[in-house]
Parts: sequence; structure tokens; C-alpha cells
Amino acid sequence: MTNLLWYGRIETTLARAKEVRSIAERLVTLAIREHGNTVAATKEYHNDKGQIVKLDVVNDTPSKLHVRRLMMAYLYEMPHARLDDETKKEYRERTKENNHPLIEKMFREYGPKYAKRNAEKNSAGGYTRIYKLGPRRGDAAERVLIEMV
Repeated sequence: MTNLLWYGRIETTLARAKEVRSIAERLVTLAIREHGNTVAATKEYHNDKGQIVKLDVVNDTPSKLHVRRLMMAYLYEMPHARLDDETKKEYRERTKENNHPLIEKMFREYGPKYAKRNAEKNSAGGYTRIYKLGPRRGDAAERVLIEMV
């Protein structure tokens, strides 16, 4: 499940793919519904000199927070890949703000992408595709490739 959403495609058996498809479609639908639900807020705090500093932040609405927690129940953490020419310090700096990269990918990439697709096609659902690859050698289980459309 997590690898399908992170990499966009996985190879597995037909029975597992059917199960993964139903859960993935449900999570993508939740991401579409909640990807824009944020509230702008002003946060005040005291810096080390005792001055009051105002900071504009964007918070999730309660419904988006609920969906985020539902997704965390199904998906496990996928760490960011370290780039080839990136030092350890640069990697830490790039990834320190994003604690849950897969959840953010759901809201920032899949949500807007499939919302636009649904508006264009005037339909919903059908976010995954299954290709049959033939029987697996050894136990003859049906192999399939499941991918995000």
C-alpha cells in the first residue's frame, strides 16, 4: 500500500492488488476532498530577547487533521531519499520541516492532480490500474502490476 502511493506502481499478486486498490482509492478520495482545507493563522511567541514575534502559519482544519490521522493508520513512514550530491547537513535541513513525507505527497500531489482530473472527466474514482503479467514461477500465482493512473 505505502509503496504504491510512494513509487506510483508495484508488482504483486492479483489478490493483494485487489485489496490494495480498494484502500488506495479510498485514501486518494479523502486526499481529494481535504487537500485545500487549511486555515491561515497568526502565531505569537517571545524570542530570546523577550520581544513578541508574530508569525503567519497555515494550519489544517479539524476535518483535514482527522483525514491525516486516518492515513497515518494505514500508511507507514517512508523516509526521503538522500540525493547523490547532498551532504548530511543539507539532507537534514531539507527534510526537517516534513515529518510525514507520504502524507504530504497525498495532499500536495495526488489531491490536486486527481481533483483536476475528476473535474475534467466529470467523474470520480478509477485512480489505479491493474495489468496482468502472467503466472509467477514456482507457485503459479497470478502476477500483476498495479499503478496509479
